[in-house]
Amino acid sequence: MDITPHATAAMSKDDILRLRALFPALQQEVNGKPLVYLDNGATTQKPQCVIDALVDYYSHDNSNVHRGAHTLSDRATQQFEAARVIVQKFLNAAKPEEIIWTRGTTEAINLVAATWGRQNLKTGDEILVTGMEHHSNIVPWQMLCEQTGAVLKVIPVLDNGELDTARLPELITDKVKFVSVVHVSNALGTINPVATIIRMAHEVGAKVLVDGAQAVSHWNVDVQSLNADFYAFSGHKLFGPTGIGVLYGKEALLNTMPPYQGGGEMIEHVSFEKTTYNALPYKYEAGTPNIAGAIGLATAIEFLNGLDRHAILAHEHALMARCAELADKIGGLRIIGNSPEKASVFSFLLDGAHPADVGTLLDQQGIAVRTGHHCAMPVMDQFGIPGTVRASFSLYNTLDDVDALFAGLEKAKMFLL
Repeated sequence: MDITPHATAAMSKDDILRLRALFPALQQEVNGKPLVYLDNGATTQKPQCVIDALVDYYSHDNSNVHRGAHTLSDRATQQFEAARVIVQKFLNAAKPEEIIWTRGTTEAINLVAATWGRQNLKTGDEILVTGMEHHSNIVPWQMLCEQTGAVLKVIPVLDNGELDTARLPELITDKVKFVSVVHVSNALGTINPVATIIRMAHEVGAKVLVDGAQAVSHWNVDVQSLNADFYAFSGHKLFGPTGIGVLYGKEALLNTMPPYQGGGEMIEHVSFEKTTYNALPYKYEAGTPNIAGAIGLATAIEFLNGLDRHAILAHEHALMARCAELADKIGGLRIIGNSPEKASVFSFLLDGAHPADVGTLLDQQGIAVRTGHHCAMPVMDQFGIPGTVRASFSLYNTLDDVDALFAGLEKAKMFLL
């Protein structure tokens, strides 16, 4: 994985505006102002090609997949399985069978906890997470600990928002059987050294899941290079539809794990005496899948594959540099999360103002940000704050959007301070 901007220049303003024009939701006014959408960490907007793919499927090919004896089912199945191959190549997984469709990152994590976790963990075993995890990468492991007697341990977070990597040798011991770590913090933007964590975990025989929900939209992820045992992400944070996600798992591991849910499609043969289960990946895909969602996600990936991702990454770095420049000038602004390795997330507090009030005043100016604890209460507790205002940027944001954010903050200060 290479997240350093190459010599490739950031996109020009005209390039970004042409790209932005492909996203219909961005072509609107909110409260009488042009929309400045800075809530990409929560969900990204969808390009017209993704919307068209959903409409086209429902208009022409709507049918259930697999085992259908008619043309529509054949067409739907071909698109559905072609989407799996597109995701496989996107992550550089070894086989399409290693790609499991889920509803999103949350379900993917729960799937692993309920299958590999229940099968392999026992009293006294340790599960290791970080102090900056989203709740969906905390609660499933807490539930699993209650069921198995395993113990949840936490890699601490430093005051600048980085992981305390100096603690890794003492935390990653022979007692650790599973590590689940976020690739990029949704609340802080911190990029974690997941390759190092995976290597150290494997040295003690532990398995590793990486929550990639906030990573895949920013740079190429190679699961074989990382050597991750499991990798999860959500389609809606990657310009795709909601309700579709991906769990990558190594084939050998997936084959040893029990099914997650019972029902249609995940079976090979059913009788009242015994049921045998289907081969990968269908063993984990009970019931009618989100066919349109998978097709839409594949379209989003193809859209992204057609862009210069190094130029986009350089552009996102430029957006964050403008944030840092203007933050120094505005005064009364506290940045939460100052890791030198950081994605395009700007999380902050305005002195004397509640984040919710700041968000409301920005919305009145057509500026969409996220406020609150961002489903990361433990890291907010560490900083002693109730939450933050979070501006999260994507490939269609412009330097003008950053300027609008800080102009909006100046106006908000007049009302709040």
